[in-house]
Amino acid sequence: MMQTREDTPVLVHQLDGRESPVERLVFWALQPVLLGVVMVAFLADPASVWLSTVTLVSVQLLIGRLEYRFPARPDWRQPPRLKLELIVIAVVTLVVAESAVKLYEGLLTDRLSSLRTSLRLDIWPHHWPLLIQVLLVFSASEFIWYWMHRAEHRWPLVWRASGHGAHHAFKKLNAINSGANHPIELFWVVLPALLVSLFFGVGVAANGALLLTVVQVAVVHGNLRLNARGIGWFFTTNAWHFRHHSADLAESNTNFGCAAIIWDRVFGTFVDSGVVDTGIGPREPTLLEKLLMPIREPRGSVIAPGLVQGADRRG
Repeated sequence: MMQTREDTPVLVHQLDGRESPVERLVFWALQPVLLGVVMVAFLADPASVWLSTVTLVSVQLLIGRLEYRFPARPDWRQPPRLKLELIVIAVVTLVVAESAVKLYEGLLTDRLSSLRTSLRLDIWPHHWPLLIQVLLVFSASEFIWYWMHRAEHRWPLVWRASGHGAHHAFKKLNAINSGANHPIELFWVVLPALLVSLFFGVGVAANGALLLTVVQVAVVHGNLRLNARGIGWFFTTNAWHFRHHSADLAESNTNFGCAAIIWDRVFGTFVDSGVVDTGIGPREPTLLEKLLMPIREPRGSVIAPGLVQGADRRG
């Protein structure tokens, strides 16, 4: 399935003609079907308190099984020890994210509501179809995240303070990597959607945007061959996101959209190409080194902003 030359980029958004019917079905249908199903489920019960959890677990289990059966890159199959480590990190990530959301809601809800009223920006189109509102929240949140994400890769202080390097440190990408963030970064990651939701008084449409994001971040880290035509004009695909995880500095500084690629297309940071190697350098840091990245860049890191590529960096 994969190209065997180590210096040849792997193009996960192309078929090579040797795929089974099931692999072809996954290639063409997985991403749009998952997005469609989750939106149908949301529209059936927009106020569901369980749908986001069910979606998160179901999508991870499904993609994880497919990655094991039909990996785009067999060398990215994760051994049980690494998979367990990632699951633990993902659980910690969820707990921290929930805490961050509650903290921000307590600090910002009344303040942003008052600001909205004083600026006379109580303009959210609650009368529009709910699906359109969901796409508006999703697009606006991704717009904010796009610039925050670019800042992480542009300024060393933001890179360090957010702990973003830990997310890039993994050499083997699978869907479970979508939850592999430094705990500090969760206070950064949850902000865009909260700012949009609380400032505009969005309401239940924010739940739908969250579901789209949950599906997207799992899919774009998935080790599968997936179609990027059509859907890849607006939504990020794993082909675009793998390039962002490249261990090459120039390749990594592209495709900043984690769920929507449209803002990269608008602002000129979209690039379509395969990837040879991922991570922050030639080796994957230990778990301790990843946790210490806000303080000290691991030896051999080559993509951290403000550092001379290829040098022995010690932060």
